[in-house]
Amino acid sequence: MPTRFSVFRRSDREISITYVILKAEKCLQLSKPGSLKTVYNKNLLNAAKRFRDAYQTLASKFPRLKFSYFYATKGDDVHPNVSRKTARAEATVKQLFSAANFSFTFLGARALLDLARRTPTTTYDLKLTENPISCTGDVAFVCLVSLKDFFRFITDSQGVLVRHIFEANVRDYQGKTQVNEQIQDTLQNPGSEDFWWLNNGITVLATRATQSGKTIKVENPEVVNGLQTSTEISVYFRASNTETEGRNVLVRVIVPNAAESRDRIIRATNSQTAIPPASLRATDRIHRDIEQYLKPFGFYYDRRKNFYKNEGKPINRIISIPQMAQAVMAIVLERPDTARARPSSLIKRDEEYHRLFNTDYPIEIYRASSQILKQTETYLAEHADVQATDRTNMKFYAAMAACQEALRKSSPSPAEVASLAGSTLSPSVLDGAYQIVKAEYQALGSTDQAAKGSDLVAALKQRLGEKFPIRNP
Repeated sequence: MPTRFSVFRRSDREISITYVILKAEKCLQLSKPGSLKTVYNKNLLNAAKRFRDAYQTLASKFPRLKFSYFYATKGDDVHPNVSRKTARAEATVKQLFSAANFSFTFLGARALLDLARRTPTTTYDLKLTENPISCTGDVAFVCLVSLKDFFRFITDSQGVLVRHIFEANVRDYQGKTQVNEQIQDTLQNPGSEDFWWLNNGITVLATRATQSGKTIKVENPEVVNGLQTSTEISVYFRASNTETEGRNVLVRVIVPNAAESRDRIIRATNSQTAIPPASLRATDRIHRDIEQYLKPFGFYYDRRKNFYKNEGKPINRIISIPQMAQAVMAIVLERPDTARARPSSLIKRDEEYHRLFNTDYPIEIYRASSQILKQTETYLAEHADVQATDRTNMKFYAAMAACQEALRKSSPSPAEVASLAGSTLSPSVLDGAYQIVKAEYQALGSTDQAAKGSDLVAALKQRLGEKFPIRNP
């Protein structure tokens, strides 16, 4: 994804909008314009001619006109002097067509990224066994669907799962867990019970859903709970003789009225198996940003647990949300003791979570933090004299120290940490960090309690502060 860019600069952006205004003045005039062949390209001139001809032909019918301008840029904010230019563009259009509707939209980096992630609107037919129960209030249906029809709903013509339907699920397929094996056993060995009696069912969110007889048309379906069941059903139909299959699965189709409602549904319905707190954050925008930013550099941010493992990516290039949280906690927030002692609770509290995953941070800090931690782990693993327990206890402290050794500065800012993105720490930097941490760790007894307590980080910060004193300008 793009990194943070400067605002639209006044000099060239104003000229560009002025050029748009000039083109409107010249090309949209209904009277025959002067020779523009040497000024504008052939495609633009042909489009302008088609517009003039069509408008003049339809003039007696009083056609409604709407002029929509979209200005795309990698910037994040619009300079006021640039924004004011849009009023002149509107005045130019209204001078030529007084009754026309006018809009001018600036598409910055965030808007462009959201557009790139948007999937085309798709509509799927979900055939039902019986007429559904339609809930009052918001659009929602509770229905029974035959396993065969549900298999068709979630797969393409080749019988392969349609991956984008499951994009909003908080986890990817978890493999041969006890729950998944039980689901497959139920499918393979039918008893007197229908399948839906023994399964929690599927939750599907949609932007629209309408019923026609025993079919529900579902627009932009998202399976937010039931990916494990769906995957096991697809495995069953691909591997078994299902000609006589007549069982059903319970499906809930819901059209939430707000994003907040959608998020609550995702959290509330994911209870068939234990869900780590990190997984429930997986659909947050910042994690999508981090995932897309890291991928071109060969790192795979596993915001949906097991997604990249199932894709066959190298394990040493995969980093999970909890691992990223520990890296940022240790290196950026300078709290390696918390990263070591309370890894599972780092993102439970909203206040702590938003300090770790902050949209105000340069996106590069996530690459820098994860790389520094991985390089530190590799360095410690290569020291045969360091016991596994000690490596676990020291790695977050050593990563924090290595960052400050590399920058030659104690307590660096997030922007300074971000500057290390893509850097390979030298052996001398890693060794210097390790020796400082080792000395303080051993002085406190080389125990788990020392690594999880506050004394070690206090001693380490004092040593680094003395080595790299902060000088006032």
